[in-house]
Amino acid sequence: MNYGGIEAEYAAYEQAKFVVIPVPYDLTSTYQSGSRRGPGAILDASANMELYDEELHQETFRSGIHTLPPLEADARGPAEMISAVRRTVAGVIADGKIPVMLGGEHSISFGAVQAVRKAFPELTVLQLDAHADLREAYQGTPFSHAAVARRIAEICPLVQAGIRSMSVEEAEFLAASPVKSYPADFVLDGGLWCGAICGDLQGDIYLTVDLDVLDPAIMPATGTPEPGGVSWRDLIRLIREVAKRCRIRGFDVVELAPIPGMVAPDFLAAKLIYRIMGYLTGGS
Repeated sequence: MNYGGIEAEYAAYEQAKFVVIPVPYDLTSTYQSGSRRGPGAILDASANMELYDEELHQETFRSGIHTLPPLEADARGPAEMISAVRRTVAGVIADGKIPVMLGGEHSISFGAVQAVRKAFPELTVLQLDAHADLREAYQGTPFSHAAVARRIAEICPLVQAGIRSMSVEEAEFLAASPVKSYPADFVLDGGLWCGAICGDLQGDIYLTVDLDVLDPAIMPATGTPEPGGVSWRDLIRLIREVAKRCRIRGFDVVELAPIPGMVAPDFLAAKLIYRIMGYLTGGS
């Protein structure tokens, strides 16, 4: 299944600017599982999108979008799964292409960040998320989805936005760390939020989008929904500005847990991915 249901001419690996990596994995999910079905739902929805982008006035797929087979889940544990993701993303980067990972739970993002940072040592990660994900470990593993940002912060600068849930441990870590963390209320209050967040970013960026950053009124299909959250327009506005100011070297969209019979969240995720691709082709 090709992302967007595009013709073989534009889906060939050799000519593709983007390589979609489906990772149907949710072994460390702790509230509601189901994000392992997220990549398939996104691909299904993408085949029903209009491929002309009405904001960017272009057909982004003409830059080439290749879709890899789903990465097989490794039942030995999240450390092994993260290693598999790292190897796959490293291969895509080595071929000069932009990796686009579909989750799956958020733990997998660490493997992608490891690979991209090796290629771009000055990398900064922008995490759009409802949860800080800064625990040292959770349920016995340091590679839980609840610890992914902590692992990322250990290897490169991290900027978070949309945060509205954390533990005491995470709050104490933030107070003593260089991590920049912007709560959802900062975004929702309007004003200069977009410029402030972008002011902490420069150069090479890896973007990780946990879909629960969005208001659950428009994105109910997540494993750990949180009240509040940003709107579609706010999310798009921020990513558009980041793409203008920085070089996004790869990105992921994770934590879609599809709800049977409700396709709107799946479609939102698919269109978000396509819009980000559009920004990375120079559309504005």
